Amino acid sequence: MDTLLAEIAAVVGAANVLTGADVAARCVDWMSGAPCRAGAIVRPADTGELAATMRLCHAARQPVVTHGGLTGLVHGAEATPDEIAISLERMTAIEAVDPVGGSLTVQAGAPLQKVQEAAEAVDRQFALDLGARGSCTIGGNIATNAGGIRVIRYGMMRQQVLGLEAVLADGSVISSMNRMLKNNAGFDLKQLFIGSEGTLGIVTRAVLRLQPPTPDVRTALVACPSFAALTGLLAHMGQALGGSLAAFEVMWQSHYRLLTEESGRHTPPLVTDAPFYVILESLGTDPQSHAGQFSTALETALERELIADAVLAHSDAQRRGLWAIREDIEGLIEALAPLFTFDVSLPIPEMAAYVDTLERALARDRPGASMVTFGHLGDGNLHISIGAGSADADTRRAVEQLVYAPLAPLGGSISAEHGIGLEKRAYLGLSRSAEEIALMHALKQALDPHGLLNRYKVLAPEADPAPATETRP
Repeated sequence: MDTLLAEIAAVVGAANVLTGADVAARCVDWMSGAPCRAGAIVRPADTGELAATMRLCHAARQPVVTHGGLTGLVHGAEATPDEIAISLERMTAIEAVDPVGGSLTVQAGAPLQKVQEAAEAVDRQFALDLGARGSCTIGGNIATNAGGIRVIRYGMMRQQVLGLEAVLADGSVISSMNRMLKNNAGFDLKQLFIGSEGTLGIVTRAVLRLQPPTPDVRTALVACPSFAALTGLLAHMGQALGGSLAAFEVMWQSHYRLLTEESGRHTPPLVTDAPFYVILESLGTDPQSHAGQFSTALETALERELIADAVLAHSDAQRRGLWAIREDIEGLIEALAPLFTFDVSLPIPEMAAYVDTLERALARDRPGASMVTFGHLGDGNLHISIGAGSADADTRRAVEQLVYAPLAPLGGSISAEHGIGLEKRAYLGLSRSAEEIALMHALKQALDPHGLLNRYKVLAPEADPAPATETRP
């Protein structure tokens, strides 16, 4: 590897090839704090440097792992000592903003928040929003097809990308930097890379879609008396608010009570005896009409007994306080550590029964385990946090089986938005058919025949099929 690193240093500069203690000082998993174990970290400044680096790696058959903001939760950034990590931390430029055409061109290493701020500076908005907005990068958002809190209005990252550029395993550059809303000329090649977790190519630049500004934000926290009322509220608010409903974030009582009353980390805005709590957020343009529409929708929901109580945010500070309860992942870690986290997707009508079944299974098989549930209910995404008292491999596998096994009969998915990485690879067969997985392998073989890009992520080696495929109905 030393000879290869010297050749790469001639491309990116010696200061941008990190080895030894400089590598070990970096974490690849923000939740566990696990150190980076890569043989080196290479930091290209642009697409040209990355392409040249990959040509050298391809000639040497050197596997690489891509690093973005390192906020992922499925071990997608883990690297072994015989791998090189490619960090996009120097590729953060906002290259162009087109408020008329509604697009923004950016390098893939730019943090999401930087992109949001660049859009706001020209009176537009970039619609994707995540709790990790200050750290996660556009390239990572694209690679995992990130969702976040506004999916029900704007869709996932896939809907925000007009065009992109990617470097393939052999150093070839695929540049499809489309700026148009409509381009039906042949295959839409960008879709190959969105959600592929860096296994087919390394995204280097993107053209992102901007939306008109919605400066008037109305936020409320409400308590729901039952799951039937909860789903009724989702339907009601969607109809009453029309296209302005942007967030419908549900906290099961376990989440809300833990982070307020039990931990003392947040003052509970509402009493903690309801089974469900929802953060509702609506985005509008005219403050007067929007405020009236939002208040009327809540009043009607109260009259129909869809909600038992509500509190409205009357300032940005109050809004941030409500969201802080929902986004306090550090509080969950502190309370439940060692912690296992899951993001699953399933049909909304099945959610309550799924959570109840999982809670009973945990009580039966893992006495003393704690489980907390919240999620983007409007798009069918649940986040489940489980403290099982131990983080050893056997405990993890046992808990994973309890979480994932019920999803297949329900038509659910083992991953709603965080991807597969290494952590969920063995369970991919619960959510994808054998034919789908075979096609994924064919695409991987076509674009990366030597398996150099994020090797072993998402797809198991074909000679070592994932054990979970044997349990697929």
